[in-house]
Amino acid sequence: MAENSSVPIRRRVLFRGRVQGVGFRYTTASIARRHPVVGFVRNLPDGSVELVAEADALTLDQFLADIASEFAGYIRQQEAHD
Repeated sequence: MAENSSVPIRRRVLFRGRVQGVGFRYTTASIARRHPVVGFVRNLPDGSVELVAEADALTLDQFLADIASEFAGYIRQQEAHD
């Protein structure tokens, strides 16, 4: 059965690296306003940042690609879970 690309999914992504104290949450929220996504982003005590977003798969991929591009020099590791 083919996956319906318009069905919303939730993705949780952990970003590790130099992602706190660099405007990561603010910029991610700004990027989110350019995409039809809902969710939140927050700092975690271990120095990583957690993002939870909902949208269709293509939109989520584009949104995460924009974040990765914006913070290419800061993100050391990105771990995603649907």
